[in-house]
Amino acid sequence: MIDVSLCRKVLLSAVLISAWQCLSSQAFALDAAAGKPQISIEKQYVAISVTVDPALQPFATLFADCLAEGKAWANKMNSDSAAEWRDNRQSFRGMQWSYDRDYTLRSVAGRYVSVVRSDAWFDGGAHPNQHIHTILWDDAAHKRVSIRPFFTETADNGPTMTALAQLAKLAVASDKLAIGIDGYGDEDKPGAAMTPEQELHQDNFINEGVKPALLEIGPVTLAPSTESGKSAGLTFQYSPYAVGPYVEGPYTVFVPWTAFRQYLSPEGLAVFGGERPKGDDNR
Repeated sequence: MIDVSLCRKVLLSAVLISAWQCLSSQAFALDAAAGKPQISIEKQYVAISVTVDPALQPFATLFADCLAEGKAWANKMNSDSAAEWRDNRQSFRGMQWSYDRDYTLRSVAGRYVSVVRSDAWFDGGAHPNQHIHTILWDDAAHKRVSIRPFFTETADNGPTMTALAQLAKLAVASDKLAIGIDGYGDEDKPGAAMTPEQELHQDNFINEGVKPALLEIGPVTLAPSTESGKSAGLTFQYSPYAVGPYVEGPYTVFVPWTAFRQYLSPEGLAVFGGERPKGDDNR
């Protein structure tokens, strides 16, 4: 015999769960649309946040991928700081540590979506820190990829990586000269009188930080273009310390696709085109 009372309770529970899930989903969407952190942990000794750009919501799998990665990172930071608070409380020196991760849409070029992942943190050191990583997402295959398919070959120290590394290094050198950095100690020749090649010749930070290898050339994204559905070139995102002392901060440099056209595969030729839009400097 069917227990009508029990059935009503089960039905009511299902309705309440469904309503809660709906409200939670709506609240999540509203937070994302407002650019608020989707993950936020606040304790006496640590504050942690993860924010995924609302502009990534149309790419549902990518959005979920970033959020899952961010959640795992936030949990690890929470666990590590809790252990430090328990075992070595004096290391906090009466200050709250902080960890913040942001995923920001950089560009969409055909099926490829570029994302900049930026971590900022303070864990009791002499100053806050920042690390920049990038994600290239194939929205047709629904997975993270590299720039490898865009080139005919990408062997370490091969012709493509050697050329790209040199282009990236010269771009960083140009940016350094533009802000008056002239080789660290060569006071007889001011930056305004130097070429990027001359700066590169004596700047070991750049030469050590950018290597002709796919995994060592630096975090890279596809730059937007004046031509719809295309990319105007590659943007390299270097964190503080990567190509210079911490005080110089991060460097974001652009290499136009026409500079490496000869190394492009058919896939690369389909992706790149046009010019960098005005206002995209330092993105």
